[in-house]
Parts: sequence; C-alpha cells; structure tokens
Amino acid sequence: MLKIIYFASLRDRIGRAEEQLELPAQVATLSDLIAHLSELHGAAWTEQINSTPVLTAVNHEMCERSQSIKDGDEIAFFPPVTGG
Repeated sequence: MLKIIYFASLRDRIGRAEEQLELPAQVATLSDLIAHLSELHGAAWTEQINSTPVLTAVNHEMCERSQSIKDGDEIAFFPPVTGG
C-alpha cells in the first residue's frame, strides 16, 4: 500500500490531503505512479500535477520522477515554497 500526500496549495487544488493506493504491478517509478494516478483521477488531476513545478519526495527524501518506488512507500507532492 502506498500513502500519497498532497501539500499546501496543491492539496487545495486537487481537493484531498492524502490517499492510499495498492501498488499496481506495472508501477515501478514515481513517473509510472503519476501516469497511473492520471488514469485514475483524470485530466484535472493531471493538469494540477503537471501545470506547475511540483516537487516530489519518497519517504521524506526529495527525488526526481525517475525514482523507484515500492510497496509501503510514502509519496509526497508539493508546490515549491518561497521564503522571505
């Protein structure tokens, strides 16, 4: 089971803070997961994930979309943050 978390304004735009998903057999990378979630949630979800530079983390470590994932991982999506 994957735990998927959406943070900050991305959470608001997607309309959920988190979800859990059984890891499909064909999903081996974060990019594969994004493609799978796009199929599940449709165009609006896909637009939110791809329209801005969304950052990704697996198990609390920042990573690229080519990162391998496995059952039990925690995946986080969040918009870039700025400080002042």
